[in-house]
Amino acid sequence: MANDSSDFARSMAIATSGLRAQAGRMRVISENIANADSTSQTSGGDPYRRKVPTFSSALDRTLDAQVVTLGRIKPDQSNFRTKYEPNNPAADATGNVKYPNVNSVVEMTDMRDAQRSYEANLNIISATRRMIQRTLDILKS
Repeated sequence: MANDSSDFARSMAIATSGLRAQAGRMRVISENIANADSTSQTSGGDPYRRKVPTFSSALDRTLDAQVVTLGRIKPDQSNFRTKYEPNNPAADATGNVKYPNVNSVVEMTDMRDAQRSYEANLNIISATRRMIQRTLDILKS
């Protein structure tokens, strides 16, 4: 049982690392969506730049297992969208306004992917808890 219980604990800890990483990813995605239509505070300045979360795998020596962590949040270097709006205070000398390089459809797709991964990790935790409970029930009888 000692080895089984450590496997159960390890499984739950690994899944928990996945939950944390996906929650961080969701935070970045929601920031991108919230700023999708913002403009610069200054005339001709750059607006919000989309952020891209990365993940990294690390050895957790306590668990003796690979866990996932939210890695660096990188700026998306793609071009800003521009619109001709000469009366906008953020317009440059030619009347163009830069808008964030955020595509709401891409963000929503990323959000659904993060949600599925989050739910998969939750399912691992739930299944592990059920297995632990079944084991305890067997040992009691």
